[in-house]
Amino acid sequence: NEQTQVVNRELHHGDVVEEKISLSDRFGLGLSFYPINEAQYFEIVDHLFGEVRDREQLHVRARRFSMEKGVRSGRTARQFYNQFVGEF
Repeated sequence: NEQTQVVNRELHHGDVVEEKISLSDRFGLGLSFYPINEAQYFEIVDHLFGEVRDREQLHVRARRFSMEKGVRSGRTARQFYNQFVGEF
């Protein structure tokens, strides 16, 4: 939405999206975040949070976070870390 353009008082969101897609197609760019199992997810979370005393509580909240997002991936673990780093 931030990149939606107004041209002659008309919104042109599709033009911006199509331009990005064409660049991706032209240069073969692709970024995927593959789902991982829960043990791998917790391993990433543990690595990101370093020395946390209550790993059980950390894992409960990390599990809940991934369920709310609908996927467990390295990206989800990083989003969880970014959101909750100050609380642990």
